[in-house]
Amino acid sequence: MVRPVATCQVCDTRTQFGHHIRHKASGRWERKATKKPRRWRVNVQRKRVFTEGRYQRMNICTSCIRTLDKAD
Repeated sequence: MVRPVATCQVCDTRTQFGHHIRHKASGRWERKATKKPRRWRVNVQRKRVFTEGRYQRMNICTSCIRTLDKAD
């Protein structure tokens, strides 16, 4: 089963990809640090938001929810 891509409908933020670097083994070339792939997932919540004169259910990241609460 494939997970749907988490995307914020307000700011269009999505999952970001990078490497987990093990710093314990970093240093000389013989002990080159391992770099494992990893993901930074967006904290997306389903929330009812008042937009364009009516309530609407949207997938919004938590940083946008905080900004919307500040505007009210």
